[in-house]
Amino acid sequence: MRKIIVAGNWKMNLNFEEAKSLFMALNQADLSQNRLEKVLIFPPYPYLKPLLDMKDNEVIQVGAQNISSQEKGAFTGEVSANMLSSIGIKYTLVGHSERRALSGDTHELLKEKVNRALESGLIPVFCCGETLDQRENGSFKQVIENQLQESLFHLSNDDVSKVIIAYEPVWAIGTGKTASTAQAEEMHEFIRGVFSSIYGAELGEKLHILYGGSCNAANSSELFSSENVDGGLIGGASLKIDEFTEIISNLNG
Repeated sequence: MRKIIVAGNWKMNLNFEEAKSLFMALNQADLSQNRLEKVLIFPPYPYLKPLLDMKDNEVIQVGAQNISSQEKGAFTGEVSANMLSSIGIKYTLVGHSERRALSGDTHELLKEKVNRALESGLIPVFCCGETLDQRENGSFKQVIENQLQESLFHLSNDDVSKVIIAYEPVWAIGTGKTASTAQAEEMHEFIRGVFSSIYGAELGEKLHILYGGSCNAANSSELFSSENVDGGLIGGASLKIDEFTEIISNLNG
């Protein structure tokens, strides 16, 4: 049975003192849940190395919110996967809906980011999801399959087995709306089925698929009890230590 991954995306929030305080509280929290595999924290770039150096809980990993599609060169303001790997970072988000919407990250660009991550030994947490219009017009499953096809399905079985998927219905991110447990389970089962059809049932069964979209302490227990939901990519609730640790403690059922 797949274990649960709980990830916190801090986005562009917290000054450094606030970030240190939050991370230290998490570092000292009791995270010894049988179903928990790891806790991933994605802070802003300037905090990556300091927080990594503070970490002494092996369950916690620190990851980047984004990487460049380029290896190196004259790309002012960009950060490469190799740079992150060189300081000990092991995870990166790729394709978060805010990057797609606000920064114009295309399928082809995300494909290159996935490639750079894997080449540098980083594990991509690949985000996919549909807008409200796509949900309402019934095209949402095709939208998700297309996102996966265009950015991931060039990978070998070995490489794709390293990827973590985060399904994040765009209409439920930061809105307070949440996909129902039935909706989340339906989409996670669909995504797993798409991978199984391309890469085989064994790989599909092992794939971790996280739910992102206003996941919080009130709904996490029910969401995480679903057969195909393997954890969550948490936004606002990850900035509140009591709520974030309650989400983790809810793994006890």
